[in-house]
Amino acid sequence: MLRPKFLAVDFFCGAGGTTRGMLDAQGYVVAGLDKDEACRKTYVRNNPNICADGTRPHFLGMDLHPASSSYPQGQQAQAMAAIDRLLAESKAQFPGIPVLFAICAPCQPFTTLSRAHLSEDRVISRNRDRGLLAHACRFVERFGPDLILSENVPGITEPRYGGVWGKFETRLRGLGYLVKSRRVCTSDFGIPQHRKRTMLAAVRESSIGSTAEFELPAEDSDAEIRTAGHALEGLPRLDPGEKHADIPNHVARNLNELNRKRIAYAKPGESNEYLLRTPEGDLSLDCHRRVNRKMRVRCFTDTYTRMAPGRPSPTITTRCHSITNGRYGHPDVTQMRGISMREAARLQSFEDDYRFYPLDQIVAVAKMIGNAVPPALVRFYAQCLVQLYQTRILNQ
Repeated sequence: MLRPKFLAVDFFCGAGGTTRGMLDAQGYVVAGLDKDEACRKTYVRNNPNICADGTRPHFLGMDLHPASSSYPQGQQAQAMAAIDRLLAESKAQFPGIPVLFAICAPCQPFTTLSRAHLSEDRVISRNRDRGLLAHACRFVERFGPDLILSENVPGITEPRYGGVWGKFETRLRGLGYLVKSRRVCTSDFGIPQHRKRTMLAAVRESSIGSTAEFELPAEDSDAEIRTAGHALEGLPRLDPGEKHADIPNHVARNLNELNRKRIAYAKPGESNEYLLRTPEGDLSLDCHRRVNRKMRVRCFTDTYTRMAPGRPSPTITTRCHSITNGRYGHPDVTQMRGISMREAARLQSFEDDYRFYPLDQIVAVAKMIGNAVPPALVRFYAQCLVQLYQTRILNQ
């Protein structure tokens, strides 16, 4: 039995991108915690602990907020008790190895997307979720993990969000951690996607010494830049609305007749200015023309466009199934469609054997893929943290 290099708990685990990365770094993931029950099947089925006996992480379908009179559905106390029990069992099974907490809170409260179409309840929920990092610190205080890894959108560091990230760093330092934080782009880690993120790594001072110093790498110097065209090679052709019979999640959204015409004239890597002068006339949207006139500048230039095959893809979002929401047209001009869910997963660095459930759905799966942390990014930073820990312990 291969002994794991660390034990881990994955907070806000979603469909398992962070967990997959930690498993690939030879970690043993004790549990994943997420209140979205729709992720349970995908998370559990894809993530056996290959270091050890193949057992799967426990999926704790719990809400990390504390229960209160205004929010009685909070389950922080129950989550604390469950992690206490599961972590104690794993420590007994694998004594003497470090514990890593992955804390990748939902990014929606820190994005710049318009709230004009959000319901009042949704706005309240997003505002509440801005406090999730603070709630996660209670688990750090209770269990004292040796290592911490966190990822979020670049905008989380901006003052308009109330200094949430800075307060998170300060709280961790107050709990006795050495903390480093920086912005990175996933394309610098061999991931075929241009996705800017804010990364944080923390190491408990008592684990490696209060005088220790460490750097948080901005890139994987051993990784080569991977392009969208290269990442999508080898997958069978699809028509809009078609689902491949043998490749899980290789399914593309259907297009109406007008959108099929639009994507047929789109050239890889170019803007949607082509819509103004197609052989069939102006195919741009009326609403876009009105906004362009009002703003006196061309807006929404990435909609109804194709990825450039020679560059990393744009950021894969929860709406990556739709060519109306960004540069999600397939880079092969002979395929008149947006990318499939299998292709979106590849661009997020998931292997082809990682299946997202329900297999025949697109919107639900796109949400899981778009919200996921790229496994390859987590693998790199988990390996860096564990190597730092092991080096310091050996030298003490």
